[in-house]
Amino acid sequence: MKTVETHPSGLALTGIIGAPDSLARNITATIEDLATDLRELSHGIHGIAEVGFEERLSVAFAAEFLRYRGFPVQVGRYGLRTSLRAEAGSGSPKVAVLAEYDALPGVGHGCGHNVICAAAVGAFLGVASQIGELGGSVVLLGTPAEENGNGKELLARAGAFDDIDAVVMLHPFTGEYEVSSFASLAVRDVEVSFHGVAAHASSAPQMGRNALDAVVAAYQGIAALRQHIPATDRLHCLIVDGGSAVNVVPHLASAVVEIRSLDPDGLADLSQRVQHVLEGAALMTGTRLETTWDPFPAYLPVRSNDALAGRYHGHMSSRGRNITRETELVGGGWSTDLGNLSVRVPSIHPTVSISRENTPMHTVEFGQHAISPEGDAAIVDGAVGLALTMADYLADDRLREQAKLDFEAAGGVLDVERLLTPPSGE
Repeated sequence: MKTVETHPSGLALTGIIGAPDSLARNITATIEDLATDLRELSHGIHGIAEVGFEERLSVAFAAEFLRYRGFPVQVGRYGLRTSLRAEAGSGSPKVAVLAEYDALPGVGHGCGHNVICAAAVGAFLGVASQIGELGGSVVLLGTPAEENGNGKELLARAGAFDDIDAVVMLHPFTGEYEVSSFASLAVRDVEVSFHGVAAHASSAPQMGRNALDAVVAAYQGIAALRQHIPATDRLHCLIVDGGSAVNVVPHLASAVVEIRSLDPDGLADLSQRVQHVLEGAALMTGTRLETTWDPFPAYLPVRSNDALAGRYHGHMSSRGRNITRETELVGGGWSTDLGNLSVRVPSIHPTVSISRENTPMHTVEFGQHAISPEGDAAIVDGAVGLALTMADYLADDRLREQAKLDFEAAGGVLDVERLLTPPSGE
């Protein structure tokens, strides 16, 4: 007998019962029977450790894992050669679970994307095993380059999500507890070059216009700006070129600035302020500014769907996971390209703990947790949580309606192109 779920807002989700218990048990058993194979998939991808857009062996491994079990797989769709799509069932509703498999340069799987991939594959296979009884369709989408290229935005622009009604995925984390929904930060980069005039630094400095002075002034201006932005926002700056000879006035210097904000409007406002700092640095040094905004598409904040997050929370609690529904800015504020989908379609992006020890992401130590016994257990639990959430969505039209209402109440479909417009120069 299913109990009535309590919505995070405090409202009862009246009449939502989800998938029948018998189907839920069968889905769970299918995933648990795959535990050893999913561990091998996770560890194999961890050992390959390919960076974004270059995940050719990783996606091939995942594709063969699915083909061996009888599922047709398409690799390289939507203009990205390391994308993946597999599907079971037919027609609507159609729910997708997302896999990531890219690693970090020099760090490997220090963000645990091997766990994400294995859990997504397990969830897909679990739901696919009962899709005839559930109705509708389940899709597995492999999304390249979360770390360095916003693969999900590129896939969305190519139409990969046009037929998808809801999206689920998870992310490994460390610590005592997990969250069924969290707040992430929007993020965008701007590549900056200052063009000056070269001159002999000793005999004719008056003839030069120092591009290094400009980039240093920009760096200092951004450092000063940090004092006057919301506590949740972030600014990072790296000088990547400051000249090549100490006795020559640098005619070219460059930097990269990264901007993060808790909401899209905040990102736009902070981006414009950074643009003004850069223009000021050029003006005060007599140099010419050149900017390239968004060398890859900007990431938007995740908008978690309350109805779907509530179902996931219940299923993970039943697995004995220490999970909370509170919306948290996990880890002080990180960013993911799932945010770009969450303003297009109802989505969730919960966390699953792979170690009770708090370990920063993007480190070798975090990557070691991603192939630990706790990491392997998180794959199975996470796959079950995602699969049962998808099964509930497919089986229960009231859940689908509540997810739609929650999505619309949070702002509905947003104009992503407008949100990602670069700031204007003066």
